[in-house]
Amino acid sequence: MTKLAIIDLGSNSCRLRISEIYPGGKHQLIKYEKEFVRLSENMGPAKLLQAVPVERTLAVLKRFAAECQAQADTKLIAVATAAVRQATNQAEFLARVKNEVGIDLQVISGEREAYLDYVGVSRTLPIENGLIIDTGGASMELILVDEGQAEEVVSLPIGSVLLSQQYHLGDVIDPADLYDAVVKVDQVLSSQRWLNRARHTRVVALGGSNRALAKLFRWKLASSAATVQPVHGLKMQTQDAFALMHSLVAATKEERAAMRGISAARADVIVGGLLPLMALLRQLSMKEVMFSNNGLREGLLFEYLDHQTDTTK
Repeated sequence: MTKLAIIDLGSNSCRLRISEIYPGGKHQLIKYEKEFVRLSENMGPAKLLQAVPVERTLAVLKRFAAECQAQADTKLIAVATAAVRQATNQAEFLARVKNEVGIDLQVISGEREAYLDYVGVSRTLPIENGLIIDTGGASMELILVDEGQAEEVVSLPIGSVLLSQQYHLGDVIDPADLYDAVVKVDQVLSSQRWLNRARHTRVVALGGSNRALAKLFRWKLASSAATVQPVHGLKMQTQDAFALMHSLVAATKEERAAMRGISAARADVIVGGLLPLMALLRQLSMKEVMFSNNGLREGLLFEYLDHQTDTTK
């Protein structure tokens, strides 16, 4: 019996997932932690990782690494996505992680990230034909699933933190700023002509902002805490998604943070983070959206179980 630890350093958050691995490929989650590090904060057009977010991130990585070392017989896979992938000072950051934390952080490509999302979703949710969207802090992954197979895997450089900061969507939202952000998202999506193949099919959404929308919705559905539905597999009609987006846009940062299901750390980036999903629901005439708790980390786990080798390179 062994353990597999996965550290996933994203643009907005850093996550640790430790699973117990049993003979025959069975596995059980024994630890899961998430910390908002906002690594992509103020990267700007120069795509430079800033000192404060870097120090914040290193502190979390040190703690996660110590937790992994405390577990006996543990293999560690540590990956970084969009913020580090796009950073012009990537080499300097990776060297600091190696020297100060003792981790070889693997920077995975956007296409690799999208494929791992596909593996994590398709192994645990029914999606024979449709679209998977993973909206992170600095990138968005799109996967076209056709007859169960990943036919298109694309990563686009827009995300919750980048959109929210660039178009000032953090607190009280000016209509002109929101319009400019919507136009930007539409322009980015219009370059992906294959998206029309997903019209009228199913969309599965993951990523922090999309999951926050699911959490907001499940509390609206629940009559009590005992009846709250899990996020994984939760379905929402498109008109309900639009109505919740309306309420989020109309609210201040403080009011969004007070909504059950929205964390204070996400209140200033959730509107920007939801714009890509809302655009796809409109443009592709989707009737509903399904949410997934599984993605990149679970994709790495399933690949490890399949091959029992390091598949991050």
